[in-house]
This record gives sequence, C-alpha cells and structure tokens, in this order.
Amino acid sequence: MSELATLARPYAAAVFKRAKETQTAAKWSQSLAFMSAVLNNEDISVVVDNPKVNRQRLSELMLDICQGHVNEEDANFLKLLVQNNRLSLLPFIAKLFEAYKAEDEGYTEVEVLSAYALSKEAKQDLAATLEKTLGKKIHMNVSVDKSLIGGVLVRAGDRVIDGSIKGRLQHMHKALQ
Repeated sequence: MSELATLARPYAAAVFKRAKETQTAAKWSQSLAFMSAVLNNEDISVVVDNPKVNRQRLSELMLDICQGHVNEEDANFLKLLVQNNRLSLLPFIAKLFEAYKAEDEGYTEVEVLSAYALSKEAKQDLAATLEKTLGKKIHMNVSVDKSLIGGVLVRAGDRVIDGSIKGRLQHMHKALQ
C-alpha cells in the first residue's frame, strides 16, 4: 500500500501544482473523486486490471464513461495514467491531492468512527476539541462502527486517537500478555 502511495505522490503533486496555477483545485477535486469512483466499480476494475485490454481502448472507455464530468485537462491526465499503466493509482492520487489541498487551505481531514451516532452537539464539541488538539481547522467525516463497542476512533492524517472501548481492551490484552 505504501508503495502505491509512493508511486502516486509525483502525480498528485503535479496535479495539485497545476490546480494552484489555474486556481481550479475544487474542479480537480471533483474530477479526481469522480474518476476514482468509476475505478472502484467492479465491472470497470476488472477491465482495468486485465492485461489483455489495449491501452488505447481502455483510454477510450474511461473517457466515454467520464464524458461530461471531466474537462480536457482532466482527460489528458487520464490518458497519461493509462499510457503509463498507472490508472490503478487514481484513488491514491485523489487522496493525496485532497491532503495537499487541505494543507494549502489550512485545514485537515479528520475521519471519526463512533460506536453510536453522534448528536449535533456532540459533533460540535468533538470538532472544537479536535481543532484545539490539532491546531488546525478540520473537516470531519463521522461514521458509525458498532465493533468499537463504545467511544470514538479519530484519524487525522498519520495521527490516530483511539478512545474506543475496543482499543482499550486490545491495549489491556497486550499489557497482560
């Protein structure tokens, strides 16, 4: 996985640099998200992973699917990825692009897993606490994971804050061994 992120980094950096130059970061963000979603489709991923599929045909297929959702520059980037046999890196490129964009705009993406749905007040309190802890504005994505038993698990870039009961039990188990 880290190898794929390493391969994706130069592409993400180049796209982000171009987005900054043309002031189109929001458009690039949407385009990369859409193209990544297309690649996550099972039927498409089977075609992309098939070495017998001609690169030209794959490029045409992807452009047909993305028609109306990508501009000429996005299409050229897509062709480049197909030509260099790097299309499978697109989800990693999109993720890295979002990280660069967040850093540039002075916020950080935070993923919060909670054992139960959080109330609006709880989300606001957690957001305020995380902004204070991380020293940045945050964009928080909250989802429910019942396997946590209780509490929350927070991921902000490389940083993980595990306040879940499941995490505490695992920590206690390791300590007792």
